[in-house]
Amino acid sequence: MAKTIDYFFGIGSPWAYIGLEPFAALAAQHDATIRPYVISLIEDNGAIYSRNRPEARRSYWTKDLKRWAALRGKVLNVENRSGLSDPMPAGMLVIAAIEKGADWLKLTGALQEAFWTRGEDIGKVEVRRAIADAAGFDATALEAFAQSAAARSIWTSNIGIAKAAGVFGFPTFRFEDELYWGQDSLPFLERHLNGEKLVA
Repeated sequence: MAKTIDYFFGIGSPWAYIGLEPFAALAAQHDATIRPYVISLIEDNGAIYSRNRPEARRSYWTKDLKRWAALRGKVLNVENRSGLSDPMPAGMLVIAAIEKGADWLKLTGALQEAFWTRGEDIGKVEVRRAIADAAGFDATALEAFAQSAAARSIWTSNIGIAKAAGVFGFPTFRFEDELYWGQDSLPFLERHLNGEKLVA
């Protein structure tokens, strides 16, 4: 039977970035189709932005993120990011790639690497266009769709689907109606793909 994994994520999530490659590899290993949903955090379901957390939790969050990044072979630039624009428009560019049948995984990785490793301001149209062009995409065509009412409608629909599913944070994977939140949950998703569904 064909396997499909719903993937809820945001370009501005460092956790989605460091988990992207192992997730894509896991899906490929199981010949599973990834159905992507670019979304924002779902605060109505309990998501809390890092900036709104107590300092003690934010400090631990940063250390834990760096540990996982090192484990995943990623270098993160997490300091002095206050001057960067909202990366959400880059997510709209990925939505455009999805709708156009382009390699959205490649574009997602390129944008996240630029944002999280090199500290580039992907919220600026000229920056994300340059990244998309360098990665081999038609950035002009993608950007035109990304700024359309159709793209905005998809974004709104994605958030509604995520909210109804009980999704709150990034990344979240859904397989056979079971949710797995966080890139550290990939071992549980792997077991499920292998036919072993662990239930608490």
